[in-house]
Amino acid sequence: MALDAAAKPLRLSTVACRWLGLCSNPYPEETNHPKKQLEQEHDMPHASKASNKALDSSEYWSSGQDDPTTWSHAERETRNIPDYVYKYTPYVHLFSAEDFWPCDIADHLHHTTPFQNYTPIHDLADEPTIDNLDELNRYGRFTFLQSRDNVEERPNWLGGSKNIPNSHGVGDVENAFPNHCRRPSDRELGAISVEDEEWYDVGMGDAEDRGGGRSGGLESSLSGRGTTIEVRRAKTMEARRVDTKEERKETGTVREDDRGKDVHGKQRIGGHSSAPAVLVVVPKENGVVDAFWFYFYSYNLGNQVWGTRFGNHVGDWEHSVVRFHHGVPKAVFLSEHSAGEAYSYEAVEKIGIRPVIYSAVGTHAMYATPGLHPYVLPWGLLHDETDRGPLWDPLLNHHGYVYNYTTGVLQSSLQTPSAPVSWFNYSGRWGDKIYPMSDPRQYRFAGQYHYVTGPLGPKFKNLGRKKVCQGNKECIIKDWIGGKEWPGLDVADGEEA
Repeated sequence: MALDAAAKPLRLSTVACRWLGLCSNPYPEETNHPKKQLEQEHDMPHASKASNKALDSSEYWSSGQDDPTTWSHAERETRNIPDYVYKYTPYVHLFSAEDFWPCDIADHLHHTTPFQNYTPIHDLADEPTIDNLDELNRYGRFTFLQSRDNVEERPNWLGGSKNIPNSHGVGDVENAFPNHCRRPSDRELGAISVEDEEWYDVGMGDAEDRGGGRSGGLESSLSGRGTTIEVRRAKTMEARRVDTKEERKETGTVREDDRGKDVHGKQRIGGHSSAPAVLVVVPKENGVVDAFWFYFYSYNLGNQVWGTRFGNHVGDWEHSVVRFHHGVPKAVFLSEHSAGEAYSYEAVEKIGIRPVIYSAVGTHAMYATPGLHPYVLPWGLLHDETDRGPLWDPLLNHHGYVYNYTTGVLQSSLQTPSAPVSWFNYSGRWGDKIYPMSDPRQYRFAGQYHYVTGPLGPKFKNLGRKKVCQGNKECIIKDWIGGKEWPGLDVADGEEA
């Protein structure tokens, strides 16, 4: 059928945009365009048409097969997360106008269907859960967890609004604690020279198939026993295990039974989220321990350039790392898109002794300060934004693991022994595969796509990295995050020292 005169320009414009990257606005009066309406409404999620069933994920998170009563003393020591890891857990400021909040991966699976490329996988004996997800690995790494809903309709589960951290009655953190940042370092402005430090470059790195630079897959000539000894050594040096309430007050150590209050019995500053964070502790050589905190979101809303949005995807894993040397925090790494930045521990903002980091609106990239953060394009055309929105304390709801990077084996921790490990070993993507150009939801401009493929999981984030940065090359550790010295928050007013 021939196109009428009014439809021809629209059709030609659409084809030019999708296939040639020459995008213009085919809807001069586009307030009635359905996609534009979504963006004018800030892409806010609403009730799902396909997946409204509520899910209690607690049973899944306690479905691990390990029985701690059968562990030997040596195994309990190996699986114990040192107290100093909890003592320096980062707080996370989420964006105040965020529409896509932290989510629970167990709930995410409830709303997705496994695909092999663009074909749904039907021959599964059981519905995928965090306790059997690695069974999908038999289909290869080209597996995807595709949304059962049309993501452009913004179903509620994508938004995770039920997981917004509560305030524990603290109120507005910025106004209550206007000087809660601390930067005690007296080093010179700029990047610090740490290449000769014992903790800067350790071990042999992670395997190539897990994001590292070491060839040989899962095999290594380095046994896992040495790294376990270093964890125990670090614990005995600075963070011995304490059992009485008085000892906990003296040392400032955070225990499972202290959640919700600090060691002085005061309400904690950060809020509890129903979406659990994931803690992966990776012992390394020379007394180094990396504590990875992973934060999951069911949807990444890309940023806009000249009113056109790029980089949306289902599933979003972000992380921060605190590197310890013999129990002492030395550096903090924050993931930003495909890279990130590292800072000395002294440089980063803190509440008490705990680092404070910022999650960007939509993309959830991690930053050390509030404000605008340009990336990739010049003149700030493409940028993230952070602010002092709800303060999330991941310590209040998390599942902890210990990871041997030389063997690629993850184990549940002594602190959360029933946490399952199958989800971690899943080798596919945590969201939809990039939509083809034939999909009406897809478009591209200058080689950039409106919708891209969902990410791989934590196992493929270079957990065995030699340096604290995610990449395998140069790692610059910054010693300054802004233009002024922060006086800090007295311990009596907030967090433990």
